[in-house]
Amino acid sequence: MSAADSPIAAGRGLCSCHVCQLVSRSTGTSRAQYCPRCGARLHLRRPGSVQRCWALVIASYILYVPANMLVMMETGSLISYRKDTIVSGVVHLWRTGSWMIAVIVFVASVAIPLLKLFSLTLLLISVQRKSTWHPQQRTRLYRLVEAVGRWSMLDIYVVTLLAALVQLGSLAIVKAGPAAIAFGAVVVLTMLATMEFDPRLIWDPLQKEEFHD
Repeated sequence: MSAADSPIAAGRGLCSCHVCQLVSRSTGTSRAQYCPRCGARLHLRRPGSVQRCWALVIASYILYVPANMLVMMETGSLISYRKDTIVSGVVHLWRTGSWMIAVIVFVASVAIPLLKLFSLTLLLISVQRKSTWHPQQRTRLYRLVEAVGRWSMLDIYVVTLLAALVQLGSLAIVKAGPAAIAFGAVVVLTMLATMEFDPRLIWDPLQKEEFHD
């Protein structure tokens, strides 16, 4: 199969702008090309995207530990005072009958960030190994990770809302603990890692395989 017959855009000399998504034809020269619509520099693939994505994912794994081990929220009143991590807060909500809230917090604050990290790790390993395994499913996985990323901030929103609603002078106090900073950093880093990953790399090994055929 020749390059002109390739179903892959790069094989036909076409380049998609990573900013406005306009598809332009590459000149094939060493000179830098720029998008005719938005002016961004054009690349067939984002330079160093895998390395930057790995750095962000590894940093997220490191920060995920203190985000779940340190205190997320401190609540106090004239009668009692509690310090809760994310997991202990989920357990407390479950035991007090707030099952739905416990499930939402667990999914948004524990399960989703971890699944995002596992998914990005799988995608990075697969593109580095030039795998041709289920490219459509891996592309859907990337789109799913991209779509659900913003919901990981739910736990921070809960702490913020509680701090605003429950602060009643000296009667009660709700404040975020040190884990909130680590957790917020994990969410931001995973979102940046998702943005850095170039999903077009998933399809490159398939193009090479077609050329060999």
